[in-house]
Amino acid sequence: MTCIFCKIANGEISTELLYSDDKVAAFRDIRPQAPLHILVVPKAHVDSLWELDDPELAGALLHAVTVIARAEGLARGYRVIVNTGSDGGQEVPHLHLHLIGGTALGAMLPKH
Repeated sequence: MTCIFCKIANGEISTELLYSDDKVAAFRDIRPQAPLHILVVPKAHVDSLWELDDPELAGALLHAVTVIARAEGLARGYRVIVNTGSDGGQEVPHLHLHLIGGTALGAMLPKH
């Protein structure tokens, strides 16, 4: 397995997991775009949202986002972004949700 997100999610690369269950893991982005920038990924490899065909996994990803947002105190709001495919700006070919917050985001992401 060569996918970096698979290795992180399954504990082969050491990092602080902010959330982990049998389907999903979450960790801080190494290039944050806001004061809080967390990646939420499935533990099983799925290339992109285009490839996701599992409603239970989709629900687990969104549930993890909600749990993390509450734990991080984001009651005032946050953004969830899923870049899909090269034209959508996806850089790592493993489905991941960006949980962005910790500041007023406005219409566009602030430079951080």
